Amino acid sequence: MEYYNDLPENLENYEIVVGIPSFNNAQTIAHVAKVAAEGITNLGLKGLITNSDGGSIDGTIERFLSARTEPVKKVSIKYKGIPGKGSAVRALFEIAHKVKAKVFIMLDSDLRSVEPWWIERLAKPILDGKTQYIAPLYLRHKYDGTITNNICYPLTCALYGMKIRQPIGGDFGVGRELLEIYLEKPASVWQTNVAKFGIDIWMSTIAINESSKRPMQAALGTKIHDVKDPGKHLQGMFIQVVQTLFDLMVEYESRWKAVEELTATEVYGEQPAQEVEEIVVDLKALKERAKNELKEKAQDLHFVSKQIVEQVVETGTMQPIDWVETIYSAALEYKKTRKEQTVLELLPFYFSRVADFVEKTKDMSSEEAERLIEEQLELFRDHKKAFLKRWFG
Repeated sequence: MEYYNDLPENLENYEIVVGIPSFNNAQTIAHVAKVAAEGITNLGLKGLITNSDGGSIDGTIERFLSARTEPVKKVSIKYKGIPGKGSAVRALFEIAHKVKAKVFIMLDSDLRSVEPWWIERLAKPILDGKTQYIAPLYLRHKYDGTITNNICYPLTCALYGMKIRQPIGGDFGVGRELLEIYLEKPASVWQTNVAKFGIDIWMSTIAINESSKRPMQAALGTKIHDVKDPGKHLQGMFIQVVQTLFDLMVEYESRWKAVEELTATEVYGEQPAQEVEEIVVDLKALKERAKNELKEKAQDLHFVSKQIVEQVVETGTMQPIDWVETIYSAALEYKKTRKEQTVLELLPFYFSRVADFVEKTKDMSSEEAERLIEEQLELFRDHKKAFLKRWFG
């Protein structure tokens, strides 16, 4: 099955494909395309830039097609399937495979900080045969990436033993061998949250567990994009990402069962000296939402202790140790039920965990706040052995 429309016939073969999934990104997509073209040209490769759009009504496609990318060719397609980022990316996988690309690079369409050298950072280790997967390593503000910081990063590290700081960063490099692994997955995958925002954690987890070469990270400096407040804009993303992460835990349980060590992941390139943009979080609103939502759901919760619930309802914040216990317990509950409701019930705890982090780090630099994120990772690792007994008991 082809997951796209409007692809020109008799398309040539290309060494590199840069894919840009989009939905109403008219303000930024032309810049991303132009920078990608410059990066491809600097590498001296024959490249194609492909936009996979989800039905934009703001002129995104027109802006993309009018961007000056010569001599690099570009095409725009409308993907098929469930509306979402993952469906857009699946279509891009198909096209990269069709044109026999050696490397596929994915760039978010809302990027304002992308530079031509990002293409080299995300492509060269793959072209040199060192890896099949490159995850981004950004300089980020302490309040950017709250889903990454509080669950995707620490839980992925604790489970699989590979330290990838931004497993859902959005900008990746993929080699042809791994691309084929993705495309060989059953069609039913694209009827799940992988077709939405679950795509990034799905890509990273498969790369960790199935690639013939260890993943790497590319130092990309600051990521300036359309940042969202966790209490106001991230509910859908949280549900889709976390449910996918839990599904993958079930799928790869035989692999992470034996993992005890945590190893560093090689970083390609040096981080530039850049300042991160300030991000403001509405702490009061975050606390209130956590308390109010938990009051409504408290009677229906089965996997969280009464003491933890009472603490969050009272303060609107959640300590790291309680968060670790809650995530592991929710994963166990999800294994039994495979219901989205379990992930939905985690939302007020996520809001309260972020609120606690914001409150504790308000006077810290982003570098100082990173220490608390690493301490939370260690808590996930420390409690993995007890979790294993519960999971496999």
